[in-house]
Amino acid sequence: MRLNLRIWRQDDPEDKGRLVAYRVDDADEDMSFLELMDVLNEKLILDGEEPVAFDHDCREGICGACSMVINGEPHGPQKATTTCQLHLRHFRDGETITVEPFRAAAFPVVKDLVVDRTSFDRIVASGGYISAPTGAAPEAHAAPVPKSNADRAFTAAACIGCGACVAACPNGSASLFVGAKITHLGELPQGQPERSDRVVRMVQTHDAEGFGGCTNTGECAVACPKEIPLDVISQLNRDYLAATSRRR
Repeated sequence: MRLNLRIWRQDDPEDKGRLVAYRVDDADEDMSFLELMDVLNEKLILDGEEPVAFDHDCREGICGACSMVINGEPHGPQKATTTCQLHLRHFRDGETITVEPFRAAAFPVVKDLVVDRTSFDRIVASGGYISAPTGAAPEAHAAPVPKSNADRAFTAAACIGCGACVAACPNGSASLFVGAKITHLGELPQGQPERSDRVVRMVQTHDAEGFGGCTNTGECAVACPKEIPLDVISQLNRDYLAATSRRR
């Protein structure tokens, strides 16, 4: 396959950045999109040029590192697919593909396609955990959980924190991410003691990090590679309202 690429190049956070055109003549339809980027970078290095910086790690759709906006869509055109799992068979020979970083005020560009998503880490650190006494691990069946609650917790826990929801949201909101963390722990008995404090702290950190507010456009759930349902935001809102009402 021959593919024409328009890739965002930005030297550092202060650089204005620009789209640069490249061509890859020896792509294969069975390649993943990250393998295409590898081929391009090998060519650039051999030509004495600076390779394109991009994030990646597991390349198995688990880590959430492969954050790219491909033809205007976070992670590309395939539903429920991360960039590392997107294959070139979904593009046409000779097609022009535009590749940009995730864009949000809370995700500043570090270099090229790499953005700083440590704001997510700070949200999780503010409340996305449970406090447990040290000692031996409890018996797995010691705390029975209804199947409906377990299923919902597993669904929410599938969030990999990639940030596609933020990149897709016109407001740059991370409500789907926060809602997934709130719902995951809120459905389990271990998450109940800190439930009220957790949601207040995480929402406060979300706002302080510069994420926008949710207006229920639903773009976040469409872009999510793990298909986190939109109703986790409803759970987030209910928990926050209950927690702040009790405080008042």
